[in-house]
Amino acid sequence: MGLIPGGLATAADAPAGKPTMQAVIDASAASDWRALDAENTLYMELPGGRVVIELAQAFAPLHVANIRTLVRQKYFDGLAILRVQDNFVTQWGDPNAEDPKTARTLGHAKATLAAEFSRPAAGLPFTVLPDGDLYAPEAGFSNGFPAARDPKTGEAWLAHCYGTVGAGRNNEPESGSGAELYVVIGHAPRQLDRNIATVGRVVKGMELLAALPRGNGAAGFYDKDQAKPPIISVRLAADVAAAERSPLEILRTDTATFSALIESRRNRSDAWYIHPAGKIDLCNVPIPVRERKAAG
Repeated sequence: MGLIPGGLATAADAPAGKPTMQAVIDASAASDWRALDAENTLYMELPGGRVVIELAQAFAPLHVANIRTLVRQKYFDGLAILRVQDNFVTQWGDPNAEDPKTARTLGHAKATLAAEFSRPAAGLPFTVLPDGDLYAPEAGFSNGFPAARDPKTGEAWLAHCYGTVGAGRNNEPESGSGAELYVVIGHAPRQLDRNIATVGRVVKGMELLAALPRGNGAAGFYDKDQAKPPIISVRLAADVAAAERSPLEILRTDTATFSALIESRRNRSDAWYIHPAGKIDLCNVPIPVRERKAAG
């Protein structure tokens, strides 16, 4: 006996008329899913395996373009994980970035970029979460990313949920470039929203970043006595042979199926639940990812 991990319940566990998340997924149509865009997908190869990151072109186009330039120059190859702060972030980049004599060159990439902390909400698909949000007038999902918006100002931005990838910067708003990246590995630090450029989301391989040894230094940086986990390579999926790509697809967040999935998580009908919450936080809504089914 004990707590049943979420996601293990089956459709048979649900009362009639109240589908579980798995039942919603099982009933989904092929059109409810979309393949990853190879030009906006990164493969980060670590000793433990592959991390797949979907880039948020619609929210941070300047940073995404700069990251593509860095990746195509093989900038990240052989660099390292710099920082793992428990319940916060894993961060990676050039350990020598602060030393002009030994820092890796950025090549054709830009050293600083305009701050892309938010963008106009007009024209963005947006599935509104029904339960409101502590950090924004509205929260929901846009193009597969957890996001927020303000109808009064007309702004939209990505939210710092588990798996969100951002571009590190100094105190100056325009001091980031995408050469140093981080991913949220703990409780959602939503206070970072609109204070830093969020450039994507890990869609597979989070365990490879979240389970790394914590840094002993301040803010989780690895100290001189700790080996920094190496980065083997980072590639755009578009530059990887088709046979070596990860054939993933994501449940579209602009569909009735995704709205049904949100409801299945707001009011859990799995047999284990006695008191469904009736509400859900933005960062507690899963965005399903699966391997794409072979044609035929």
